Amino acid sequence: MKIKIVAVGKIKESFFRDAVAEYVKRMSRFATVEIAEIAESTFNGEPNASEIEKIKSIEGQRILQKADGYLVAMDIDGKELDSVELSNLIVKNKQTNSTFTFVIGGSYGLSDEVKNRANFRCSFGKITLPHQLFRVVLCEQLYRACCIENNVSYHK
Repeated sequence: MKIKIVAVGKIKESFFRDAVAEYVKRMSRFATVEIAEIAESTFNGEPNASEIEKIKSIEGQRILQKADGYLVAMDIDGKELDSVELSNLIVKNKQTNSTFTFVIGGSYGLSDEVKNRANFRCSFGKITLPHQLFRVVLCEQLYRACCIENNVSYHK
């Protein structure tokens, strides 16, 4: 199995990079893990609604170029899953997909193209997290899902 995380933006803080690297290392016993960082689209000044849609569209095209297999869009309006349900989602779809791509959008969210291409839209709740921290949380939950599937004592 291969897990891809496609995320808009780079992780700037070393402690977040270290945490992501730790969970990627832990997951590597269960899956090949790849992280693809997509450049953020920039705009001079505060963009209006039309310009925000353009930013999301540009970022969305970049995301879709990197997406493979079963696509899970991390979307605040998606379905909330607990850790066991996330693990079950992967197990169920592993029968027909060897690659799972988890997408983290930019600061304005995901384009409709990405949401429409997604096989599943997943939410970790209504709270707002910095994108860098969210990537750590996603990696931890993916590691937890792997442990649940493989009966490794991590999840309680």
